[in-house]
Amino acid sequence: MHLPFCEAKCHYCDFFSVPSAGQDIEGTVLAVLKEAELRAPQRPRTVFVGGGTPSLLDHALMRRFLEELDVITSFADSAVEVTLECNPESLDRDKAALMLDLGVRRLSIGFQSLEQDTLQLFGRVHDVDASFRAFDAARSAGLEDLNVDLIYAAPGNRLALWGEALERIIKLGPQHISAYNLAFEEDTVFSRWLRDGKLQRLPEELELEMFRLTRELTSAAGLHAYEISNYARPGRECKHNENYWANQSYVGIGPSAVSFVEGCRAGNARGIEGYMASISEEGHSISWTEELAPRARLGETWWLGLRRSAGVSPEQARSTAGFQGGGDPALETALHLEEVGMLRQEGGRFALTSKGIPVADRVAAEFLWVPPDAESE
Repeated sequence: MHLPFCEAKCHYCDFFSVPSAGQDIEGTVLAVLKEAELRAPQRPRTVFVGGGTPSLLDHALMRRFLEELDVITSFADSAVEVTLECNPESLDRDKAALMLDLGVRRLSIGFQSLEQDTLQLFGRVHDVDASFRAFDAARSAGLEDLNVDLIYAAPGNRLALWGEALERIIKLGPQHISAYNLAFEEDTVFSRWLRDGKLQRLPEELELEMFRLTRELTSAAGLHAYEISNYARPGRECKHNENYWANQSYVGIGPSAVSFVEGCRAGNARGIEGYMASISEEGHSISWTEELAPRARLGETWWLGLRRSAGVSPEQARSTAGFQGGGDPALETALHLEEVGMLRQEGGRFALTSKGIPVADRVAAEFLWVPPDAESE
């Protein structure tokens, strides 16, 4: 579920989000609930409320949102995992306790950096101390399943400071850490600054050193690298995101949210006013659809699945994709990548090798051989 409001738009962010000032937050939340009433699955296995900054909702609106969502879907009884994304400036103990009482069991807190200069460069509105206060507030309220979200390799970052920050985070004892290297996505402030020469990327060698250090420190602390950028204690992996990486079905609710059901991808209207109007007038807000051919879906299944340390089973990938053609082009690609040392086989599954992990995106892209608009087979 996507609630698109933030205190301010981060300079690196390419997700649909808008500053909250002057926005009809309550009206948007009610429209999201209306869409959930029309489209959300009953008794979902997982729920992920992202944004934007869902924790920005005030206490009354948070209560209304979660209570009515439960009336609609019965998620509090059915879900094995309910996650809500938070930013430090909008999370205190009372709000965390309220969310826990209403069925939220997992929080993802956006620390992003422990360097104040980097936070300012990112356009974040909180300081380092606020991140730790938010984490402590969640813990004191009784929430145990906590993720800390981090970004490394920002302009000016240094390896030693990144290691110190990560060790400090690990000492907090989160069950999960998400650590992403900074990406300069199109149509962001950062991409414009990069193009205009106002920013410079870190050298690729330094990014790789930061990545290796991340895996080393998290592993030593008992946090398993179950996905390229995600580290968890045993049994604390994000089940909702694992569903994405397995290329399974999901329903997206809210402005710009994307769904993927039975090989068909569909996206909601990106603007808030357009989203609210279409929900009210048409009963949905789907603005585009994309039907994937089995071959294209097979490639995507490998592309996503290779991000996981568990890797990909060719047989399972064919079943997920509904691929029944003669031969298996993905298996051919995987065998070639095994020959050149990027993939390894174990127990009938292919996974990245130590050589392939640092260049995972390039390796996985080898499976995207068919354009999305290819005809169905």
